[in-house]
Amino acid sequence: MTRINQQRHPTDNGYLTEKIRSQYIANAVAGDLLPENAHRMAALVSLDASDNPAEPIQFWQLYSVLGQDRIVNIVRSFYQRVFHDENWFQSVFARVGGINHHVNTQSAMWIDVMGGGPAYHGGEYRLSFHHTHNAMQLMNDKGAKRWVKLMVETLDDRSIDMTDDPRVRPAINTFLSHFFAKYADEFNFSNTAVFGETNGAVKRKINLMKLTDDEISSLSVTDLKQALSTRGIDVDLYPDKAALVSKALRL
Repeated sequence: MTRINQQRHPTDNGYLTEKIRSQYIANAVAGDLLPENAHRMAALVSLDASDNPAEPIQFWQLYSVLGQDRIVNIVRSFYQRVFHDENWFQSVFARVGGINHHVNTQSAMWIDVMGGGPAYHGGEYRLSFHHTHNAMQLMNDKGAKRWVKLMVETLDDRSIDMTDDPRVRPAINTFLSHFFAKYADEFNFSNTAVFGETNGAVKRKINLMKLTDDEISSLSVTDLKQALSTRGIDVDLYPDKAALVSKALRL
């Protein structure tokens, strides 16, 4: 299997990293995007992206691949669009500070969450304060729609360096989609954002032949179906957990 070889950047937890990672994993497990034991999967919770192209990059691993300069450049390109946008939108940002202020604070937040170490001082309290005070005028359907439009334009810009790793863009999309869903729920606006392809589901790798009878019986229905499906078994023929367990034990 071809490995991805590229410069790696040193990683560390920031003020937000662990909490945001935990929140995302919980949501992804509930949505069947990650296995129930995801929080115990070392490669998944690591801050360093795998060099295996078959393994997705989680957004808290992005700093290890992108580093500070690329992240800052993405954020700067976004705010250049913001400050050239219509007055109703850009004036909300201008009232808080100039473009450099926003680039510095937003890129610090991205770096912090993405595994670049403590960069966003104030953590979640600061993030919440910003949205409930500075940006409250845009925390609605109209403001959110314009924000997404400009961010997608930024990420689609071919001049933006996100490395040659095709896993980076889906990881960024996943990062943005997570926060957008969080704010849509918090501020009661429609979650209609489409940033592009997001990370696909990560399934737990289970070798039934290496498990004891008790371990097989303790597997969830989702895990049983996944393990049997990988062996070419039509799981639709087994309507409940008891039937799935019985089939697994007969292998």
